[in-house]
Amino acid sequence: MASQTQLGRAFGIVELLSTEGAGLPLQDIADRLDIPKSATHRLLAELAELGHVRQDAASLRYYLSTRLVTLAFNLLAASGVVDVAQPILDRLAASTGELARLGVTDGDRQVWVAKAQGARGGLRYDPDMGQVAPLTSTATGHAWLATMSDEDALMLVARQGFNQAPDIGPNAPRTIEQLLERLRLARTLGYATVSDCSTLGLAALTVAVRHPNTQAVLGTLSVAGPTARLDAERMQRIAPEVINAAREIGLASLSSDYFKRLDVQLPAPPLPSLLRA
Repeated sequence: MASQTQLGRAFGIVELLSTEGAGLPLQDIADRLDIPKSATHRLLAELAELGHVRQDAASLRYYLSTRLVTLAFNLLAASGVVDVAQPILDRLAASTGELARLGVTDGDRQVWVAKAQGARGGLRYDPDMGQVAPLTSTATGHAWLATMSDEDALMLVARQGFNQAPDIGPNAPRTIEQLLERLRLARTLGYATVSDCSTLGLAALTVAVRHPNTQAVLGTLSVAGPTARLDAERMQRIAPEVINAAREIGLASLSSDYFKRLDVQLPAPPLPSLLRA
């Protein structure tokens, strides 16, 4: 039990430092995680010895190293996820002139792992990969939740919580009923859209990526950009193209070891008529 507690504390430190690009001093880490200062110091020393944490000699602040990021990208490279999806993302980005992104299912999360930027000038939305999609305020979250029953979707939302970020957009669902209405619409359309939701000035359209045989959900494919370009009418126009690209990634998933592991999930609910067409 003690080793589990220590392991949990160590991962707590890693997760905390992953959100603090400017690093943190020892006392702040101990206080925020409610760990004794001596135990925090020992854990940081062990993490530093393993190469996951570094300490700045001048400020004495602790930073997360890129070792875990490297391991994650090694996993993606070995799995073939990016290899099978990147040409499709590149083509979709070039065609729409916006950001195309692939998210994959990682337990109870959707994590963005690959992208292609189609905007060559003007306003550009170009976030880093490896971020977890907020379920209640992103088209990625809505598209994924819409593949489940309301009960299962709300269980995942209860774990992650409603997005309360300071910069959240004015159209983000704030109640369960508002969220469920978005999911009902996504099921009807076969895709999810948001505008001024996760971030003011940002719009996105997302389609679930499914296994071609079992229809198990493997991830999500989205197109995102400024609301000035990606309004409701334009999202409706590009929706068939995004749906076809998601199908193509689903077919390509047969060659990816990572997607094969995800296919152990139970089949998802039947596809909306738009996706079956």
